[in-house]
Amino acid sequence: MNKTLVATALFGLLSVSSAQAATVMGFKVGGDIWNADTSGTFNADSNAGNATGPAQSYDYGSDTQGSVWLAIEHPIPFVPNLKIRENRLEASASKDSSGFYYNQVNFTGASTVYNDLSNTDFVLYYEILDNDLVALDLGAAYKQMHGSLRVDGFAGSELTRSAAQRDIDSGVVMAYGNAQVGVPGLGLFAFADVMIGVDESGVHDYSAGLGWQFDGVALDTLVRVGYRDFNFDVNGFSGTTQDMQFKGAFAGVELIF
Repeated sequence: MNKTLVATALFGLLSVSSAQAATVMGFKVGGDIWNADTSGTFNADSNAGNATGPAQSYDYGSDTQGSVWLAIEHPIPFVPNLKIRENRLEASASKDSSGFYYNQVNFTGASTVYNDLSNTDFVLYYEILDNDLVALDLGAAYKQMHGSLRVDGFAGSELTRSAAQRDIDSGVVMAYGNAQVGVPGLGLFAFADVMIGVDESGVHDYSAGLGWQFDGVALDTLVRVGYRDFNFDVNGFSGTTQDMQFKGAFAGVELIF
């Protein structure tokens, strides 16, 4: 019931006019580099079937991830702005001894897991406020996953080399919000960008930090630094049950045309 109410509110927001529409057509392009610590588990299958079995943990460590995006803002009333963001999220880890079924393979020796949670965000939003002091965007998003969960290792009593993989290609409906609080005349601002899963409440994508805007003749340049947290806690999502988290510091640049 709560999810239905939230979804209704989100799409109701997209059916009304923005209070602060852009006065001219504008484009934003940008990218972030993210040093993310990765942790979490995925669930094996029960026996040789596909029912959920015990959670399997690996020591993932940290790795460099990245995001790139394009946003289009316009002055057309009632029509939301559009942002598309591509997120690369990959992690791998190994351990010397395994004892679980996954995708009809019985892993019994050393194994390596490759967990690819890369995804694309499709965001529709309105500019509720837009001035030098406070900016606020609200809307809804769809996070389309296009990764996989793969295990390579030794399997069976004869310890033969085997591999098993499931594609992670479902999507998540999410609430979206972006807020900025600036210091007029200095170009300095604090920001927070939030995506919260509606149909998958264990999925979120948060970032917050500081930025500096440098105004130019043809385009403006934003430099951002901050902290990002992506959590993917799902049950039976594309045939997988897992609880993974990527979190750490990031830095990036955005160009505004």
